[in-house]
Amino acid sequence: MWTVGLFFAISGALLIWTATLKIPDLSSIENRKIEQSLKIYDRTGTVLLYDVNKNIDRTIVPLSSVSPDIQHATIAMEDPTFYSNIGIDPLAILRAGIVDILTLNKSQGGSTLTQQVVRQTILSTDKTFTRKLKELVLSLKLTRVLPKDQILEIYLNQAPYGGAIYGVQEASEQFFGVPASDVTLPEAAYLAAVLSAPTYYSPYGNHKDTLDALKNIVLDKMFEQGYITSAQRDDAKAAVVHFQPQKATAIQAPHFVFYVEQYLEQKYGADALDQNGWTVISTLDADLQAHAEAIVQKDMPAIEKNYNASNTGFIALDPNNGQILVMVGSRNYFDTQIDGNFNVAVSKNRQPGSTFKPFAYSIAFQKGYTPDTVLFDVPTQFSTNCKPDDLTMGGVNKCYSPGDFDGKWRGPMSLRDALAQSINVPSVEVLYLAGINDTFELARAMGISSLGDPNQYGLTLVLGGGEVSLLEMTSAYGTFATNGTHFAPVSVLQIKDSSGDIVEDNTQPVGTQILTPQVTGEINDVLSDNVARTPEFGADSALYFPGHDVAVKTGTTNDYRDAWVIGYTPNVVVGSWAGNNDNTPMTKNIAGFILAPMWHEVMDYVISKEPNSTFQRSEVPLISGKPVLQGVWQGGDATIVGGIEQVPCNVHNILYWINKDDPTGAAPRDQSQDPQYPYWEAAVQRWISTSGQSCAPGSTITVGPAPLITPLSTSTPAAL
Repeated sequence: MWTVGLFFAISGALLIWTATLKIPDLSSIENRKIEQSLKIYDRTGTVLLYDVNKNIDRTIVPLSSVSPDIQHATIAMEDPTFYSNIGIDPLAILRAGIVDILTLNKSQGGSTLTQQVVRQTILSTDKTFTRKLKELVLSLKLTRVLPKDQILEIYLNQAPYGGAIYGVQEASEQFFGVPASDVTLPEAAYLAAVLSAPTYYSPYGNHKDTLDALKNIVLDKMFEQGYITSAQRDDAKAAVVHFQPQKATAIQAPHFVFYVEQYLEQKYGADALDQNGWTVISTLDADLQAHAEAIVQKDMPAIEKNYNASNTGFIALDPNNGQILVMVGSRNYFDTQIDGNFNVAVSKNRQPGSTFKPFAYSIAFQKGYTPDTVLFDVPTQFSTNCKPDDLTMGGVNKCYSPGDFDGKWRGPMSLRDALAQSINVPSVEVLYLAGINDTFELARAMGISSLGDPNQYGLTLVLGGGEVSLLEMTSAYGTFATNGTHFAPVSVLQIKDSSGDIVEDNTQPVGTQILTPQVTGEINDVLSDNVARTPEFGADSALYFPGHDVAVKTGTTNDYRDAWVIGYTPNVVVGSWAGNNDNTPMTKNIAGFILAPMWHEVMDYVISKEPNSTFQRSEVPLISGKPVLQGVWQGGDATIVGGIEQVPCNVHNILYWINKDDPTGAAPRDQSQDPQYPYWEAAVQRWISTSGQSCAPGSTITVGPAPLITPLSTSTPAAL
């Protein structure tokens, strides 16, 4: 009996509590939003980057001044049963509850337009049970006291459309240059689509393609619900809609700020940005950001004039925790001529060129190859669909015989020189020796998430055949700087609510060990070796910082659409990209000339604020009986004579001497089992016959602890 009594007592208390909930005055919407504005600061908490609602734009209009297409598109997308439901949709709530239970989070919505009005004008957006219950009760009451058209009017006048744009009238004017009454059907579908996630789907951001797809979904829903005909739907899908240039606002580091907003929106929901009164302490170093932006503004006009590169991006982060210190997403956020609001720093559709090479070299070093290992930079056909003596590219058989920018060949080269000078043929061979799948998986583990199936790239992967973002690449290089530990990029240090309570804290990030210190030590030693890269760049190039330990890699795609420079110290990584947003090519030149001088200016200022630290380097292991791994290309079968290793002259490619998957193990019994062997061997023997560079028959080579063979020629510049 006591349980029955308890049930009635709780039920009675609940009824009394719900009866006390009143519909407050809804006229104070705008004041409430300004009071609860989200503020984003730099890492010191003293520089205000953006006050989301400080310059709020809103124009209140009656529902009669809102195009019926906007009304129907919004209802179709947000609440199809709006005019028939009681203010809530029990089935939608049930579905959302089930998903929340199954996924162990509170991310699902299931809210009607009426619930959104209550949540956005009366209640906070936290997902506690009591707040949710209040929302349901007040939604039921609001439906009883206000007609549906008035609820829709309230919603459309206060809905967030991104940034400081609130209400459908302001959105229509800023997006399309017309009042809400004159919006066309496809424009109305765009407005409804943006509401799903105003920052993510902003027409001025990086997801215009997904916004276009969502606009079509809105049109499909409008057709399914009887608002438009199939012909209207199809015409609206085919229509080309032009958006007005984005209105300038009081904001610092806009690309970074909107990157932070998108993070918050995806994690906490769009309402949280408007109503929770949060203070966000970001990771941005406002001083470094200002200097990077100033350098870009100063240097880009000349780069555009000389190299036809209209845009650039910079990322600087702390590799020891992943914190983003600088994010320059374009030369000017508000420059409509270059789509400046598009953030090239996070766009995942740029090809990395030779900046991808260190991932393959890392796997090679991990498997037992060394910086002293010798490969041949000679004309080589790599496609097994073509004949070994066919040195063409492309064609029906998709032949693959790459070269370098200068068209020169260097003969035998150590991996140190090949990577430092970014020579292509040895790097393709390194990818084959390392393994495409292993290299691909390493890149993914180091934060390169945008690559597709490794099989679609083949051996072109090492020359930058995939598509990546500058942020991903810069973060991945941070793994080398930290002796193999990767920290995912972080943009927010801490979030506090209006009461000062901590909502989120990222000040103690946890990294993942990806590579061994032995491997990263070898990579760091090679990429910071100014002597090794001098034949390609010169002794006093823009990649060199006297007195500082700076590792750096450049990259330029074969079609000259992307130029990269990524460099790092133990304390900071600075990555840069230059090119054109529309993917038109630059002039035929390399990143060492196009981008490196500007990158040097940014890096020079960054390292002036950092402690001068040095890399942990690794000794090159001596591998007995494997002369080719130690720098000797003239032979591979070592013998001991008087305690000294001797190598009889016998020149072949490396696959003659080693099993590619176990280079320090037993030599292969049948080299012909390796499909690449006849192609590499033909290239080496052709080089010997044409160059005359071979050792005398019967002669021997003494194996020492250091590389004995240097490149046969030096030249500048090559394809980087």
